[in-house]
Amino acid sequence: MAGRTVRLVLLVGAAALASGSQGDREPVYRDCVLRCEERNCSGVALKHFRSRQPIYMSLAGWTCQDDCKYECMWVTVGLYLQEGHKVPQFHGKVSLNAWFWSTVFHTRDTDVTEKMDYFCASTVILHSVYLCCVRTVGLQRPAVASAFRALLLLMLTAHVSYLSFVRFDYGYNLAANVAIGLVNAAWWLTWCLRNRQRLPHVHKCIVVVLLLQGLSLLELLDFPPLFWVLDAHAIWHVSTIPVHVLFFSFLEDDSLYLLKESEAKFKLD
Repeated sequence: MAGRTVRLVLLVGAAALASGSQGDREPVYRDCVLRCEERNCSGVALKHFRSRQPIYMSLAGWTCQDDCKYECMWVTVGLYLQEGHKVPQFHGKVSLNAWFWSTVFHTRDTDVTEKMDYFCASTVILHSVYLCCVRTVGLQRPAVASAFRALLLLMLTAHVSYLSFVRFDYGYNLAANVAIGLVNAAWWLTWCLRNRQRLPHVHKCIVVVLLLQGLSLLELLDFPPLFWVLDAHAIWHVSTIPVHVLFFSFLEDDSLYLLKESEAKFKLD
Protein backbone atom coordinates (compact mmCIF):
# COMPACT_ATOMS: atom_id res chain seq x y z
CA MET A 1 0.00 0.00 0.00
CA ALA A 2 2.81 2.38 0.91
CA GLY A 3 4.58 1.63 -2.36
CA ARG A 4 1.47 2.49 -4.37
CA THR A 5 1.02 5.70 -2.40
CA VAL A 6 4.61 6.73 -3.12
CA ARG A 7 4.15 6.05 -6.85
CA LEU A 8 1.01 8.15 -6.95
CA VAL A 9 2.72 11.01 -5.12
CA LEU A 10 5.62 10.86 -7.58
CA LEU A 11 3.20 10.88 -10.51
CA VAL A 12 1.36 13.91 -9.18
CA GLY A 13 4.68 15.66 -8.67
CA ALA A 14 5.81 14.81 -12.17
CA ALA A 15 2.55 16.10 -13.61
CA ALA A 16 2.94 19.35 -11.70
CA LEU A 17 6.50 19.81 -12.99
CA ALA A 18 5.39 19.02 -16.52
CA SER A 19 2.19 21.06 -16.47
CA GLY A 20 3.71 23.21 -19.20
CA SER A 21 5.84 22.13 -22.13
CA GLN A 22 9.41 23.36 -22.61
CA GLY A 23 8.29 26.36 -24.63
CA ASP A 24 5.74 27.37 -21.98
CA ARG A 25 8.49 27.44 -19.34
CA GLU A 26 10.91 29.48 -21.45
CA PRO A 27 11.57 32.87 -19.72
CA VAL A 28 11.54 34.68 -23.06
CA TYR A 29 8.08 33.30 -23.79
CA ARG A 30 6.73 34.11 -20.32
CA ASP A 31 8.13 37.65 -20.42
CA CYS A 32 6.70 38.18 -23.91
CA VAL A 33 3.23 37.02 -22.81
CA LEU A 34 3.35 39.23 -19.70
CA ARG A 35 4.33 42.34 -21.67
CA CYS A 36 1.79 41.58 -24.39
CA GLU A 37 -1.04 41.19 -21.89
CA GLU A 38 -0.07 44.41 -20.09
CA ARG A 39 0.05 46.27 -23.39
CA ASN A 40 -2.98 44.82 -25.19
CA CYS A 41 -5.39 43.13 -22.77
CA SER A 42 -6.83 45.97 -20.72
CA GLY A 43 -8.53 49.33 -21.15
CA VAL A 44 -8.64 50.94 -24.58
CA ALA A 45 -6.26 48.39 -26.09
CA LEU A 46 -8.59 45.53 -25.11
CA LYS A 47 -11.56 47.32 -26.67
CA HIS A 48 -9.54 47.79 -29.86
CA PHE A 49 -8.64 44.09 -29.89
CA ARG A 50 -12.28 43.07 -29.51
CA SER A 51 -13.47 45.51 -32.17
CA ARG A 52 -11.11 44.08 -34.83
CA GLN A 53 -11.48 40.44 -33.74
CA PRO A 54 -13.22 38.28 -36.37
CA ILE A 55 -16.60 36.97 -35.26
CA TYR A 56 -15.60 33.31 -35.65
CA MET A 57 -12.69 33.80 -33.23
CA SER A 58 -14.95 35.52 -30.74
CA LEU A 59 -17.48 32.67 -30.95
CA ALA A 60 -14.67 30.16 -30.44
CA GLY A 61 -13.73 31.86 -27.17
CA TRP A 62 -10.38 33.22 -28.41
CA THR A 63 -9.29 35.84 -25.88
CA CYS A 64 -6.66 38.55 -25.88
CA GLN A 65 -4.56 36.37 -23.58
CA ASP A 66 -4.83 33.50 -26.07
CA ASP A 67 -3.70 35.82 -28.84
CA CYS A 68 -0.68 36.91 -26.82
CA LYS A 69 0.30 33.29 -26.15
CA TYR A 70 -0.02 32.48 -29.84
CA GLU A 71 2.05 35.45 -31.01
CA CYS A 72 4.71 34.93 -28.34
CA MET A 73 4.94 31.25 -29.24
CA TRP A 74 6.12 32.21 -32.73
CA VAL A 75 8.48 34.86 -31.34
CA THR A 76 10.08 32.20 -29.13
CA VAL A 77 10.26 29.72 -32.02
CA GLY A 78 12.03 32.32 -34.12
CA LEU A 79 14.61 32.94 -31.39
CA TYR A 80 15.22 29.20 -30.98
CA LEU A 81 15.87 28.87 -34.72
CA GLN A 82 18.19 31.88 -34.78
CA GLU A 83 20.29 30.29 -32.04
CA GLY A 84 20.36 26.95 -33.84
CA HIS A 85 18.19 25.11 -31.29
CA LYS A 86 15.38 22.65 -31.95
CA VAL A 87 11.84 24.01 -31.88
CA PRO A 88 10.35 23.56 -28.39
CA GLN A 89 6.93 22.12 -27.70
CA PHE A 90 4.15 24.44 -26.50
CA HIS A 91 0.91 23.69 -24.64
CA GLY A 92 1.41 19.91 -24.65
CA LYS A 93 -1.07 19.13 -21.91
CA VAL A 94 -3.74 16.99 -23.57
CA SER A 95 -1.54 13.98 -24.29
CA LEU A 96 0.29 14.39 -20.97
CA ASN A 97 -3.03 14.29 -19.12
CA ALA A 98 -4.01 11.08 -20.89
CA TRP A 99 -0.70 9.38 -20.12
CA PHE A 100 -0.90 10.54 -16.51
CA TRP A 101 -4.35 9.05 -15.92
CA SER A 102 -3.43 5.90 -17.81
CA THR A 103 -0.48 5.43 -15.45
CA VAL A 104 -2.63 6.13 -12.40
CA PHE A 105 -5.27 3.64 -13.58
CA HIS A 106 -2.70 0.90 -14.16
CA THR A 107 -1.21 1.61 -10.75
CA ARG A 108 -4.56 1.52 -8.93
CA ASP A 109 -7.64 0.18 -10.69
CA THR A 110 -10.72 1.91 -9.28
CA ASP A 111 -13.98 3.12 -10.78
CA VAL A 112 -12.73 6.73 -10.88
CA THR A 113 -9.26 6.01 -12.31
CA GLU A 114 -10.76 3.70 -14.93
CA LYS A 115 -13.18 6.37 -16.12
CA MET A 116 -10.46 9.02 -16.22
CA ASP A 117 -8.26 6.71 -18.27
CA TYR A 118 -11.03 5.95 -20.78
CA PHE A 119 -12.30 9.54 -21.01
CA CYS A 120 -8.82 11.02 -21.50
CA ALA A 121 -8.06 8.45 -24.18
CA SER A 122 -11.21 9.52 -26.06
CA THR A 123 -10.17 13.15 -25.62
CA VAL A 124 -6.78 12.49 -27.22
CA ILE A 125 -8.40 10.77 -30.22
CA LEU A 126 -10.84 13.64 -30.75
CA HIS A 127 -8.03 16.16 -30.28
CA SER A 128 -6.07 14.42 -33.03
CA VAL A 129 -9.07 14.72 -35.35
CA TYR A 130 -9.34 18.41 -34.48
CA LEU A 131 -5.61 18.89 -35.12
CA CYS A 132 -6.07 17.24 -38.51
CA CYS A 133 -8.95 19.59 -39.30
CA VAL A 134 -6.93 22.65 -38.30
CA ARG A 135 -3.95 21.61 -40.44
CA THR A 136 -5.89 20.54 -43.52
CA VAL A 137 -8.80 22.98 -43.49
CA GLY A 138 -8.55 25.47 -40.63
CA LEU A 139 -5.56 27.43 -41.90
CA GLN A 140 -7.61 28.55 -44.90
CA ARG A 141 -11.07 28.43 -43.29
CA PRO A 142 -10.77 29.12 -39.53
CA ALA A 143 -14.54 29.32 -39.14
CA VAL A 144 -14.89 25.71 -40.30
CA ALA A 145 -12.30 24.58 -37.73
CA SER A 146 -14.11 26.47 -34.98
CA ALA A 147 -17.46 24.92 -35.88
CA PHE A 148 -15.85 21.48 -36.07
CA ARG A 149 -14.29 21.99 -32.64
CA ALA A 150 -17.72 22.77 -31.20
CA LEU A 151 -19.08 19.57 -32.76
CA LEU A 152 -16.25 17.49 -31.29
CA LEU A 153 -16.85 19.00 -27.85
CA LEU A 154 -20.52 18.07 -28.09
CA MET A 155 -19.58 14.53 -29.11
CA LEU A 156 -17.16 14.23 -26.19
CA THR A 157 -19.77 15.57 -23.76
CA ALA A 158 -22.37 13.11 -25.02
CA HIS A 159 -19.87 10.23 -24.91
CA VAL A 160 -18.76 10.96 -21.35
CA SER A 161 -22.32 11.61 -20.17
CA TYR A 162 -23.56 8.30 -21.55
CA LEU A 163 -20.76 6.31 -19.97
CA SER A 164 -21.09 8.17 -16.67
CA PHE A 165 -24.85 8.41 -16.18
CA VAL A 166 -26.46 5.80 -18.41
CA ARG A 167 -24.21 2.77 -18.73
CA PHE A 168 -20.48 2.17 -18.72
CA ASP A 169 -20.47 0.05 -21.86
CA TYR A 170 -17.01 -1.26 -22.76
CA GLY A 171 -18.14 -2.48 -26.17
CA TYR A 172 -19.66 0.87 -27.10
CA ASN A 173 -16.60 2.77 -25.86
CA LEU A 174 -14.29 0.59 -27.95
CA ALA A 175 -16.49 0.87 -31.05
CA ALA A 176 -16.76 4.66 -30.70
CA ASN A 177 -13.00 5.13 -30.32
CA VAL A 178 -12.22 2.77 -33.21
CA ALA A 179 -14.70 4.59 -35.47
CA ILE A 180 -13.26 8.03 -34.69
CA GLY A 181 -9.75 6.61 -35.02
CA LEU A 182 -10.52 5.28 -38.51
CA VAL A 183 -11.93 8.66 -39.56
CA ASN A 184 -8.81 10.31 -38.19
CA ALA A 185 -6.51 7.88 -40.02
CA ALA A 186 -8.36 8.20 -43.33
CA TRP A 187 -8.35 12.01 -43.10
CA TRP A 188 -4.62 12.25 -42.33
CA LEU A 189 -3.68 9.72 -45.02
CA THR A 190 -5.77 11.45 -47.68
CA TRP A 191 -4.16 14.80 -46.94
CA CYS A 192 -0.66 13.31 -46.78
CA LEU A 193 -0.99 11.50 -50.10
CA ARG A 194 -2.31 14.61 -51.81
CA ASN A 195 0.61 16.71 -50.52
CA ARG A 196 3.48 14.21 -50.55
CA GLN A 197 5.18 15.92 -53.52
CA ARG A 198 4.91 19.43 -52.11
CA LEU A 199 5.64 18.48 -48.49
CA PRO A 200 8.29 15.74 -48.29
CA HIS A 201 8.05 15.54 -44.49
CA VAL A 202 4.52 14.09 -44.67
CA HIS A 203 6.03 10.63 -45.08
CA LYS A 204 6.57 10.71 -41.31
CA CYS A 205 2.85 11.28 -40.78
CA ILE A 206 2.00 8.40 -43.14
CA VAL A 207 4.28 6.05 -41.20
CA VAL A 208 2.76 7.17 -37.90
CA VAL A 209 -0.81 6.59 -39.07
CA LEU A 210 -0.04 3.14 -40.47
CA LEU A 211 1.89 2.11 -37.36
CA LEU A 212 -0.87 3.24 -35.02
CA GLN A 213 -3.46 1.36 -37.03
CA GLY A 214 -1.32 -1.77 -36.95
CA LEU A 215 -0.58 -1.45 -33.24
CA SER A 216 -4.29 -0.99 -32.50
CA LEU A 217 -4.68 -4.70 -33.23
CA LEU A 218 -3.02 -5.28 -29.86
CA GLU A 219 -6.07 -3.64 -28.27
CA LEU A 220 -8.52 -5.66 -30.35
CA LEU A 221 -6.80 -9.06 -30.39
CA ASP A 222 -6.04 -9.85 -26.76
CA PHE A 223 -3.84 -12.76 -25.66
CA PRO A 224 -2.47 -14.20 -22.38
CA PRO A 225 0.41 -12.14 -20.90
CA LEU A 226 3.89 -13.02 -22.07
CA PHE A 227 5.84 -14.39 -19.09
CA TRP A 228 2.63 -13.57 -17.16
CA VAL A 229 3.70 -9.93 -17.15
CA LEU A 230 3.33 -8.30 -20.59
CA ASP A 231 -0.22 -8.47 -21.89
CA ALA A 232 -1.41 -6.99 -25.18
CA HIS A 233 -2.41 -3.70 -23.57
CA ALA A 234 1.01 -3.25 -21.92
CA ILE A 235 2.82 -4.02 -25.19
CA TRP A 236 0.59 -1.51 -26.97
CA HIS A 237 1.52 1.22 -24.49
CA VAL A 238 5.25 0.55 -24.89
CA SER A 239 5.03 0.31 -28.67
CA THR A 240 3.31 3.68 -29.08
CA ILE A 241 6.13 5.63 -27.37
CA PRO A 242 8.47 5.81 -30.41
CA VAL A 243 5.47 6.46 -32.67
CA HIS A 244 4.66 9.63 -30.74
CA VAL A 245 8.29 10.72 -31.02
CA LEU A 246 8.04 10.35 -34.79
CA PHE A 247 4.75 12.25 -34.90
CA PHE A 248 6.28 15.11 -32.92
CA SER A 249 9.13 15.17 -35.46
CA PHE A 250 6.53 15.52 -38.23
CA LEU A 251 4.80 18.36 -36.35
CA GLU A 252 8.16 20.06 -35.86
CA ASP A 253 9.01 19.86 -39.58
CA ASP A 254 5.53 21.00 -40.56
CA SER A 255 5.66 23.96 -38.15
CA LEU A 256 9.01 25.03 -39.64
CA TYR A 257 7.51 24.80 -43.12
CA LEU A 258 4.54 26.93 -42.12
CA LEU A 259 6.83 29.44 -40.41
CA LYS A 260 8.99 29.81 -43.53
CA GLU A 261 5.88 30.09 -45.69
CA SER A 262 4.52 32.81 -43.39
CA GLU A 263 7.83 34.70 -43.48
CA ALA A 264 7.89 34.53 -47.27
CA LYS A 265 4.37 35.99 -47.52
CA PHE A 266 5.30 38.71 -45.03
CA LYS A 267 8.30 39.74 -47.17
CA LEU A 268 6.13 39.87 -50.29
CA ASP A 269 3.59 42.08 -48.49
